[in-house]
Amino acid sequence: MTRILKGQGVKGRADLAALEAALGHRFADQDLLRLAVTHASAGASRLHDNQRLEFFGDRVLSLVMAELLYQRFPEEDEGALARRHASLVRQDALAEVARGFELGRFLHLAGGDAEGRGREAAGALADACEALIAALYLDGGLEVARAFVVKAWEGLVAADLQPPRDAKTALQEWAQGRGEHLPRYSIVSREGPDHQPMFTVTVAVKDGRQATATGASKRQAEQAAAAGLLVQIGVVS
Repeated sequence: MTRILKGQGVKGRADLAALEAALGHRFADQDLLRLAVTHASAGASRLHDNQRLEFFGDRVLSLVMAELLYQRFPEEDEGALARRHASLVRQDALAEVARGFELGRFLHLAGGDAEGRGREAAGALADACEALIAALYLDGGLEVARAFVVKAWEGLVAADLQPPRDAKTALQEWAQGRGEHLPRYSIVSREGPDHQPMFTVTVAVKDGRQATATGASKRQAEQAAAAGLLVQIGVVS
């Protein structure tokens, strides 16, 4: 059985039952479920929060999503499938799925994170969602984890009628089409605690035009900056 310090995670059987109902699985190991929703701010150590489960769940989600897309879109090539996959496993998608079953209200946080907007922070929701996927896998096996992912991501998969093209790729293709050097990305700042950082990134193209954006990860900030620059140069409206 997974060990967890007393008082960590969701507090009562009613909370656990509500979370299990949302996940569609009754846990044999209740401590595993508690651990999955224990944020780094509340864990007594790195072994008593959900970060190890998040690492595991990321890999399970990637496998299940790859299998799902391979079967769902038999006419698409590797590039199209890869773009779909990247879009569906990114932090924003995970946070959207997590909000769909109100995961934030089950999170165990400490200090300012618990009192402020920590429960709805995209990073915290995404990490806990991946941790729960790992918990489902460890408690019930791959089929249980797969069933949750297929159901929870159904709307997002159906919404992508065309393979998405991320903003960084679109900006790179625009620059290459004009015979220019690749866009240049630079980190302006990194702020916040390790478990909830905020990055500010600037992207610039050869003619001097640039855009700056902030995100919960370097990649997210780069994508947002690229999207802003695409609007500025008139590629998208």
